[in-house]
Amino acid sequence: MDSQKKFVITVARQYGSGGREIGLRLGELLGVKAYDKELITMAAQKSGMSSEVLDHVDEKATSSLLYTLAMGSSYFNSAAQNMNIPINDKLFMTQSELIREIAEENSCVFVGRCADYVLRKAENKISIFIYAPLDYKIKRIIERHEGIDEKAAKDLSQKTDKRRINYYNYYTGKKWGSPENYQIMIDSSILGVEGTAQALAAIIKAKYGI
Repeated sequence: MDSQKKFVITVARQYGSGGREIGLRLGELLGVKAYDKELITMAAQKSGMSSEVLDHVDEKATSSLLYTLAMGSSYFNSAAQNMNIPINDKLFMTQSELIREIAEENSCVFVGRCADYVLRKAENKISIFIYAPLDYKIKRIIERHEGIDEKAAKDLSQKTDKRRINYYNYYTGKKWGSPENYQIMIDSSILGVEGTAQALAAIIKAKYGI
């Protein structure tokens, strides 16, 4: 794919909206790799840390001040392993470096992980935020989690989104879900997972002439 057509798509999502599935399906429809949890495995390989430990802190903000980010992405490689830096911060820095490296090489889709912010200077980038009404999210959560009731599903949705809000706001200094951070915001309950992915793919194909 030539440089004129290389693009990167970032997908932020409310829990229960189907955003992860939409992001992965979008990659299939566009014929490009979509990255989600595999970034944890890649970060573990790059840093030498345990993937199980990294998975536990994935998309969770540390309680410390992230002064290390001001040192730049190369700081992790040169010194972070020898410093008392919270593992959450190490994971964020390593994932951010991986995201930039991948986006530089190929067209791709990233789900979560503040990718819209990490790639804020990237050309040919479209950032998407996927949301849905609470009753729609609750229904989807109940369908996906055996034995969970409506109250528990609502609680899970709200707690997960609160964690994502804290993570995003902490590491970016911006507001998760705020329109100025995204080019497209879409309610997935209107078309469902497949319909939303198809609609987004059509927009991106029209934008980049693919």
